[in-house]
Amino acid sequence: MEKILVFGHKNPDTDTICSAIAYADLKKQLGVNTEPVRLGEVNGETQYALDQFKFEAPRLVDKVAGEADGVILVDHNERQQSAEDIDQVRVLEVIDHHRIANFETSDPLYYRAEPVGCTATILNKIYKENGIEVPKAIAGLMLSAIISDSLLFKSPTCTEQDVAAAMELAEIAGVNAETYGLEMLKAGADLSDKTIDQLITLDAKEFAMGTAKVEIAQVNAVDPNEVLAKQTEIEAAIQAVIAAKELDLFLFVVTDILTNDSVALALGTSAFAVEKAYNVTLNNNIAVLEGVVSRKKQIVPVLTDIFAKL
Repeated sequence: MEKILVFGHKNPDTDTICSAIAYADLKKQLGVNTEPVRLGEVNGETQYALDQFKFEAPRLVDKVAGEADGVILVDHNERQQSAEDIDQVRVLEVIDHHRIANFETSDPLYYRAEPVGCTATILNKIYKENGIEVPKAIAGLMLSAIISDSLLFKSPTCTEQDVAAAMELAEIAGVNAETYGLEMLKAGADLSDKTIDQLITLDAKEFAMGTAKVEIAQVNAVDPNEVLAKQTEIEAAIQAVIAAKELDLFLFVVTDILTNDSVALALGTSAFAVEKAYNVTLNNNIAVLEGVVSRKKQIVPVLTDIFAKL
């Protein structure tokens, strides 16, 4: 039986890593030869979850065509966010909770996208639909994914389905969702040991918005000012990325996990789009985005609309 690789997007976050592990586990229980892999380094928050539930990080790969003919995508669908050679393999399934864009296949596939806050919430349903109990440690990882994507149920992307799934998974995992979740988020918000390049790539995604190429990077912090104290160095690194990728906009978002506001640093020829989108003025390339915590719901669609009108 040929092996099928299961993976999420580049610059993986907790949902990407944990959902790849969880779905690979489910498919194995259904008799499918799967292996979870990752397309980038594991961040501190995700490593905390892996350590808590005693999992090794999935194997790191750059390309997938040399290892498998078929792949399963979780937590993403857009081509530029996936493996570099994604066009050389057959996408068999997609389990996702994002917009559908820049994606097509030559063969039919199983595609499941739901407007919930986290891929793991969908996976919880799929376990039930197949009559398979979620293993205790896997439940812990899936809970971690929901907590991460929902910012402990405070994000506007969080639905009642996410909260219900999290409570179920917390019971299976034997942890208190609120207590464990806060510790996990704090672990992820510790950026003291991160280099400038790591800060702007830890959770960065590239998007096509109209004719514009946009990259949005987001980090969580307890004190955004500690991150932005390095603004000069951060801007130099971002400008290098803009030049290398020919981006129109690079938006670096630092989200305060305590206040649920974000500070945005916008660079590029289309930085003005951020001002239009949020009715703010960039001061020294920076603006506060009050109540904005979700890239998926509060940043990408808003900017997409702006670029569609330019």
